[in-house]
Amino acid sequence: MTSEPGTAELGTSESGASESGASKFGASKFGASTSGGSERGASGSGTVEPGTSEARDEAATAWALAARGGDPYAVDRFVRALRPDVVRYLTRVGADHQAADDLAQDTFLRALGSLHRFEGRSSARTWLLSIARRTVVDSLRYAAARPRLADTDDWTTCADRARPTGLPGFEEGVALLDLLDALAPERRQAFVLTQLAGLAYEEAAELSGCAVGTIRSRVARARATLVELLARTQ
Repeated sequence: MTSEPGTAELGTSESGASESGASKFGASKFGASTSGGSERGASGSGTVEPGTSEARDEAATAWALAARGGDPYAVDRFVRALRPDVVRYLTRVGADHQAADDLAQDTFLRALGSLHRFEGRSSARTWLLSIARRTVVDSLRYAAARPRLADTDDWTTCADRARPTGLPGFEEGVALLDLLDALAPERRQAFVLTQLAGLAYEEAAELSGCAVGTIRSRVARARATLVELLARTQ
């Protein structure tokens, strides 16, 4: 897999998280221990039941706040606590195993580069997943700017496991990828950009070089075709 924006190796970043920034936080390999000794607890309010999702979110947020000063142990705990959630999210929106690893790596590079701005107004998990989403969108934008847009493997990667909202039948195991292959290339492109990548219609139109109304029409026709194909499988 070639490196693209959104899939940068450690030491590079398309979002301003430089190698020196990652080194400052002692995170040369995300998930690898950066500190020996016994585990130190993250401070929390102590008002939630241990082991619950709320407790895990609270602990991860406390680690993120502690990591803002560059404490390598706090960074390690922050990454370990939330990396599974990031990879799970990336897989859910369509990344294969290798792509999810690459995108998760870039997500954490971006997060560590802007961690000093995190103030805990939302949970660290919510904040980090918003960065993961932007990483995916940036990667798709880069792919969309390349020639032969509809024929690139990026759309296969994105669509293979993703599930759009508002379409019945996917719970029965119908593969979205197979259905997308039945769409005309320009309709498939519009559907993936807006329904899977989450781009605004205006952004999708700019990337596709057409009017916003054209994108809306293509998406509507793509959805109608998918619903019809789903009905045939039932």
